[in-house]
Parts: sequence; structure tokens; C-alpha cells
Amino acid sequence: MSAIANAGPGGLYGDAPYKVADISLADFGRKEYDIAEYEMPGLMNCRTEYGPSKPFAGVRIAGSLHMTIQTGVLIETLKEMGANVRWCSCNIFSTQDHAAAAIARDGSANVYAWKGESLEEYWECTLAACTWPEDDGKGWGPDMIVDDGGDMTLLIHEGVAAEKKFEADGTVPDPASTDNAEMKCVLSILARELQRDPKRWHKYADRCVGVSEETTTGVHRLYQMEQMGTLLFPAINVNDSVTKSKFDNLYGCKHSLPDGIMRATDVMLAGKRALVAGFGDVGKGCAFALKAAGSIVYVSEVDPICALQAAMEGFQVKRMENVVGECDIFVTATGNKDIITLESMQKMKDNAIVCNIGHFDNEIQMERLEKTATRTNIKPQVDRWTHANGSSIIVLAEGRLVNLGCATGHPSFVMSNSFTNQTLAQLELWREKDSGKYKTGKVYVLPKELDEKVAALHLKNLGVELTVLSKEQADYIGVNVNGPYKPAQYRY
Repeated sequence: MSAIANAGPGGLYGDAPYKVADISLADFGRKEYDIAEYEMPGLMNCRTEYGPSKPFAGVRIAGSLHMTIQTGVLIETLKEMGANVRWCSCNIFSTQDHAAAAIARDGSANVYAWKGESLEEYWECTLAACTWPEDDGKGWGPDMIVDDGGDMTLLIHEGVAAEKKFEADGTVPDPASTDNAEMKCVLSILARELQRDPKRWHKYADRCVGVSEETTTGVHRLYQMEQMGTLLFPAINVNDSVTKSKFDNLYGCKHSLPDGIMRATDVMLAGKRALVAGFGDVGKGCAFALKAAGSIVYVSEVDPICALQAAMEGFQVKRMENVVGECDIFVTATGNKDIITLESMQKMKDNAIVCNIGHFDNEIQMERLEKTATRTNIKPQVDRWTHANGSSIIVLAEGRLVNLGCATGHPSFVMSNSFTNQTLAQLELWREKDSGKYKTGKVYVLPKELDEKVAALHLKNLGVELTVLSKEQADYIGVNVNGPYKPAQYRY
């Protein structure tokens, strides 16, 4: 009898309290947490403000978000506020194994994550993280979800859709029906679990108070579901909080993109020609970082506003095909697919570096590259691909997030902004679960007051002194003395 056949509702790993690479790394992880907490004042303030009252007492929170040191501080903040937490990573390469080990050993959460998971392992970890070992009368699922990219949300929605088809005509999900490697894993899980409980995912959807979504791509998925009328619970778009998108996406990538490239390759950025595909907040941070390091930076864009911004910042805006043979470094930051094609990679300079900092791995045509080029692994997450003509390119993190695959992601301080938003979003969803404020099938952003609160919590650490408006000044511009200071539509 196979392990899968004997598995409980949590799949291969869900019956165990955790599944990590090496639990002996926990002491190292705990030391890193001690440093990170100092750099994450927003989350530490949440512990001080909300920890004593335990607003999440008995609440099941499932997370699918990069299992890093910074995420561990978020997990332990949710626990301090009373939550029962289970967690997995949202990327096969992004886990910091010492971070996962400390969380697992110290009982902060049931965590299922390690660096270098296969796709099959990744989806089994996702199943384990959203499945409690006991049915408390409302099923095995979570009360709320912290998602990054939308994979846990997707699993539940695909599960409900599969159950509806099964109920209607007996159709069972067939992994052979798709060429997408990840969907094959999802459909395999759904087909297996239909035999256990044909209403399992309906119970998950009915129970879930809501999801708070971290990243641009996951938010895009949510808005698509909202428009189609298929979103099964309320959602808060954390990504578009100003203190997330204008800080994590911009300043975080400004720090972690060059960190990832240099750790992976030891290449000198100065003097190199680099192309950044996309000039949204992520692309802006990448382009500014490469420019500051002395690179000659090109930008490719489809949006005329972003293209104009790039030009006004001194970047040359070009189509990729017109500069592909000139550049030494290529960075995709669009959130779209097929940005760097096989044909483009075949035209690149010998030893050109190719990487992605968008959420998913389909910005670079890795599947086509794998079928036509020869791979030589240099070290973990660094591969030289040699074309038939003998020229080579260096691909980082197999086309997945370079800053997490080849480095440690964004620094603690900027992630404190993002994760304080996540904490407040979870608190909003739970406090308002019976009020009707957040309706099923709708996507919301946090109110401006909370956005400003997140920013204010981080000012002391930077030695910032805020000017205070007089009552007369506040009245003159039509705001409250204590804020918010900008209208909802203001663009920072």
C-alpha cells in the first residue's frame, strides 16, 4: 500500500506536526529571529497592542507565503494574538530552512516547507498547511488564509469546482487533461480527496471568513474571480496598501534584486547593460538598483504611462528584440507570461544572465529552453544552458523569484510594513466577520487610516519627526488633525 493511499486528509505530511529540511537548524533560526524582531517594529507593536487580549483565540489561520525569517516573525505575531497557525511556502525555492526549523521546533506553527521542494511536494505541503488533523464540526479547514500568489485560495476553489462536477455527472478530476505541471498535481490531490469526502472543499469555503492576499499576481487572480462571480469568500488586497506596494515592491526589490544576482554569480554590475522588463513598482526598484550599481539600464514596457515614467527617470525604453543581443543581464518584472521567449534566449550574448522577480515562473519560457538546450548546474539555483550553436546563458532560480531563490528576499524592515498590513487585514476580517462589512465574492483594500498607522509605526526606528498640523491648517485643506491626510484616490 503506497504512502499516498494511507495518507490522512492532510496528505503525505499533514499527520506530522511539521515537515522541514533539518530541525537541528532551529538554534540558528532563533538567533536570526532575535535580530529580525528589532527591525520589524510594526509587528512588534501589534504584539504589544493586541497580544494581551488574544483576538485570534482559537482561530485557525493557514498561510501560504515564503517561509523566511521575516515570515516567521509574522507567524509568531499571529500566534501571540491567539491564533492556531499552519504554514507552507508559496515557492519551491524560497524557504529558509533555519527559519522553518525554529518555527517547527518551538511550536509556533505547524510548518511544511523546505528549500528545493518538487512540485508534487509543494502541493502536498499546501494541502497539509490548510488541513487541521481534527474535524471540529466545521471540517478540517482554516478560518482565514494568508496567501501570497493565491495558490491556497486556488486549491479550495478548484476543489469546490471539482465537487460540483462530480455531484452533477460523476466526473473525477483527470491530471492527464492538462499539460500544466502544477495543475496536474492539483488535480491529483482533488481526485484522491473526492473519495474521502465529496463535500470537503465546500466545507472549507463555507468556513473561511476571508483571505488576505500579499502580491500583485494573487490580487489579479482575486479580481478576476470577483468579476466572474466565482470568489467564494471575502478578500482583502494587501498588495495595494501604499505601505506594501510602494515599499515592499519598490524598496524591497531595490535591495534584494542585486543581492540575488551577486550572490548567484559574483558578477560586477557596473558597466553591464541590463534590461528590466516592466516598470511597475517592482520594475522601478530593479531599474533604480541596477542604475545605482553603475549598469546601463534599458526598460521594456507596454503601458505608455510607465514607459513615460521610465524615460523621465533617464532610462532608455526599448523593445526587447531590439537590444537582446546587447544586454548582459535580463530581469523580468511584469507579472505576465512569455516575456523572455526561447527565440530571445537564443539571440543573447554568451553567458548573459537571465532572471525573474515576478511571482510566477512563466515569465521566462523555461519549458521550451529545457527541450532545446543542455543544462549544466553550477550550484543550487544557478544553471548554464548551452544552445545547439555552442553559446550559453546563465539562468537563475530556474526562472522563479531570483531574490528568494538565490538570496534571502527582502530585508526585515520593509517586510515589517507588508506583514503589519497582513496582520491588520486578518484582524479586520475576523472582527467584522458577522457585521456584513466584508461580503462574499468581493475584494477590498484596507482603509487609509490603517495604511497611515502602518507607516507611523516604523518612523521612530528611522529617527523621523512628524510635523503636526494646527486645527486651522487641517481645516484649510479639509482633513482631520490626526489624519488620514490624503483622499483614497491619491497616488503616492
